[in-house]
Amino acid sequence: MDTLTHQGPDQPRVIGLIGGMSWESSAEYYRLINQEIRRRLGPLRSARLLLHSVDFGPIQQAQHDGRWDDAAVMLEDAARRLYRGGADCIVLCTNTMHKLADRIAAAAPLPFLHIADPVGAAARRRQATVLGLLGTRFTMEQPFLRERLERHYGLRVLVPDEAGRADVHRIIYEELCAGVIRDGSRQVYQRIIGELAARGAEAVLLGCTEIGLLIGQADSPLPVLDTTALHAQAAVDFSLREDSAWPAAARQNL
Repeated sequence: MDTLTHQGPDQPRVIGLIGGMSWESSAEYYRLINQEIRRRLGPLRSARLLLHSVDFGPIQQAQHDGRWDDAAVMLEDAARRLYRGGADCIVLCTNTMHKLADRIAAAAPLPFLHIADPVGAAARRRQATVLGLLGTRFTMEQPFLRERLERHYGLRVLVPDEAGRADVHRIIYEELCAGVIRDGSRQVYQRIIGELAARGAEAVLLGCTEIGLLIGQADSPLPVLDTTALHAQAAVDFSLREDSAWPAAARQNL
């Protein structure tokens, strides 16, 4: 889809980030993308990107009220603003709001880099076929992420039991989105990861962009697939025109 680019073919494409959900994880996207650009291009290089950061408060309230149409309107507006500003793709810096991926992708004539695609590709590289999913209640209990991983990548996705889902969700909204990191909450997540492993999970999917602030590979008995890190790397691949590294399910959007 190079006909939609806003600059010459020799320059990196401009990454358009929809952030603010929460800004804690959006800051991680900014850091990880720039670190990867520096690693690939040299010590004084940095990413060409635009960040449209929304106010999470109204979106969070819309989530919990079930007013998904209202949330979609806000994020469609963000996508259009990024397009008008010169972005060459849309990267939605949140798992939960991928529930609205189709509407956001349709709001601007730009490639939409879906967060599930680099996860599915990473699972295949690790030869993991059963993933344990941690995320908000919306992500764990609704099918929008799980079904894409199952349909396009042949994965089986497990979620914690009811009590585990409640704990994971509460810690995300009450602590991680507010920048609060507690050892006790890390231990709760470690226990839940252990339970998923006992049920057959071969890797754990950090399916909320804040969870990587609490859980890293050293904290998990299972291989960790961090959506924030994988999505950020995929954005750099797109920016540097390394689209051949993307799986077929993802390339159809490019």
